[in-house]
Amino acid sequence: MDFRFNFFTDENENNEADTHDETELSSAKHKQASTEKSKQTATGNHQDEPPKKKFCLKAAKEHDIPEDLNKLLEDKVLETVSDLYYVKMSAVEITCLNGADEEGIVSKSVSSHSDLIPGVYEGGLKIWECTFDLMDYLSEAEIQVAGKTILDLGCGAGLLGIAALRGKAEKVHFQDYNSTVIDKITLPNAVANCMSECHGDDRKTSKPPSKRPKAAECLPDALTKCRFFSGEWSAVTQLLLSSSKPFSKYDLILTSETIYNPDYYSALHDMLSQLLDTNGRVYLASKVHYFGVGGGIYLFEKFVEERNVFRSSVVKTIDKGLQRCILEMAFKGSS
Repeated sequence: MDFRFNFFTDENENNEADTHDETELSSAKHKQASTEKSKQTATGNHQDEPPKKKFCLKAAKEHDIPEDLNKLLEDKVLETVSDLYYVKMSAVEITCLNGADEEGIVSKSVSSHSDLIPGVYEGGLKIWECTFDLMDYLSEAEIQVAGKTILDLGCGAGLLGIAALRGKAEKVHFQDYNSTVIDKITLPNAVANCMSECHGDDRKTSKPPSKRPKAAECLPDALTKCRFFSGEWSAVTQLLLSSSKPFSKYDLILTSETIYNPDYYSALHDMLSQLLDTNGRVYLASKVHYFGVGGGIYLFEKFVEERNVFRSSVVKTIDKGLQRCILEMAFKGSS
């Protein structure tokens, strides 16, 4: 069986991905080609056929944190990247193909030879390279997360939100399009990292991690700060705003590789404008252009400018491989 759902990282000294498994962490050249091919396969070439505006979109759902945290991790193999635990995706793929995936996104992705199927599967089973760009920038620019309310938007593995938890964020919410991603990837990753923090694990070691952190006897404090959501953006927005649970708008919204498809720009912009706090900031990591799909940083900037709600600026450009950028957004007139 060909396991195509690998964790991709940018191969430089800033990203500390394990390199012992070449099938898990591929070369930058392979990543670049795979990313472009995936996005082309998923949506087609806008020059050759008209864009499809309507998809069968996912209803919003909040995912509860299981009472038995040890059971959540019992069939997971953990590895580390950037000093964070994450579940080994090839093992998750096997369990999903054996019937543990109610959405069927793994089998659909395998059969379609694509890592993106619009309206069905939106790429959350991979860690895309811009995630690490944004993690690096937040550290380099000393963006303060302590005491902040944060949304990891289009979270996938949830590494941005988990890193914010480690930075003493007050609350961290995770959102991904697919419920399978939240249940099989995001939640286990968050639990593994929170349990290790609770037990004082030292991950600054060259030794590979154990299969799972020490057993939890109670809910780690960090997990009480977390909420997990699946569904498309407008539905999740309405769920949050109409929920009987207390909700505070976000000080920071962190998102990576979510602007590849221009058809989604309106829903994304609406979500940001409704959920960001008055003086909040959005940090968005993206490639300059997604070939075959049509999206990219400059097209999104133009869209934002036309809406006249946010001011935006590129705060970092990465020229290695396909050019990538970090975009900062804030409401016009905010401090």
